[in-house]
Amino acid sequence: MGDKRTCSLLRAAAVFLLFLAGTVSIAAQADPDPNSPSPVLLSQRSSTRALAVEGTSSGGIDLSVGSTMFVAAAVAGKMVLTGMSIPASIVAALGVGLVAGLINAILVSYFSMQPFIATLGTLFLGRGLALLITETRSLNLPESFSKLGSERLLGVPLPIVTLAVVLAAVHLLLSRTSLGRQIYAIGGSIQASRKAGIHTRRVLASTYVICGVCAAIGGLVSLALLGTVSQTFGYQREFAAVSAAVLGGVSLFGGRGKVFPGVIIGALLIQTVENGLVMLNANPYIYPLTTGVVIFLTVLVDSLRHRQSLKMSRRIIRRPEGVNVAT
Repeated sequence: MGDKRTCSLLRAAAVFLLFLAGTVSIAAQADPDPNSPSPVLLSQRSSTRALAVEGTSSGGIDLSVGSTMFVAAAVAGKMVLTGMSIPASIVAALGVGLVAGLINAILVSYFSMQPFIATLGTLFLGRGLALLITETRSLNLPESFSKLGSERLLGVPLPIVTLAVVLAAVHLLLSRTSLGRQIYAIGGSIQASRKAGIHTRRVLASTYVICGVCAAIGGLVSLALLGTVSQTFGYQREFAAVSAAVLGGVSLFGGRGKVFPGVIIGALLIQTVENGLVMLNANPYIYPLTTGVVIFLTVLVDSLRHRQSLKMSRRIIRRPEGVNVAT
């Protein structure tokens, strides 16, 4: 059994190295630009994708993270433009994420709606609400807010520090607390968790609340980096988040997945591909095709991996030769 696991790990490492080498070589063929926005895009998009592990570890899924980013950024931008303080706008944006997470939590945990359907509905509701707030116009924030994206803490850009703090907090939550163990247990089997005395509704609801707050943080980071809220803010970020999570080893069936290093690697892989296409000046119409292929392959791999794990978990009891079983 140990040899089989070692071989599977080596094969996975080989695939990862080949994929990384290919994407890096593609990016290296492009003309280097010291003003390239790729580092900005990396910190901006990877933060949201890495946060998807919170919902999928429990067996659920949150498709509304992109719209939650949009609403949070729209509220914060509107408040700043009306003369309110930046700290107040940040708190309001976090409150939007909390409310969005609570709505998803109530729909999924207490009304027993399917997570895909519930969060798909809140996705469209959130995007419509954000368009209503912005009046379908771009909100250009003042320099006092946008300079937060270029601020440094001990020489490290503030968005990357924020990303590291959030990832560390979620990692500790999932690996070091009883709530984290309960989240994995519910993802493995919600019926067994209920029989074991776990308050499944409360735990499942907490994952959506945390996911909503994390999405709001991602929206604030993106807003600080971009300095504007457009109509496409956070558009389709939910699909990229799920893809990064699955590529990083998180199972869509729940019960398995780690923030570090799995989800971080998944986010880096997808971002490397996207940045490579940008630097190669590829046809923009290829971008959604590439995203669709990545999503399809990640879901396919996760399904095959889940099927294989089910086969490995089954115990086949064979009667030893020469032993008669009394009837």
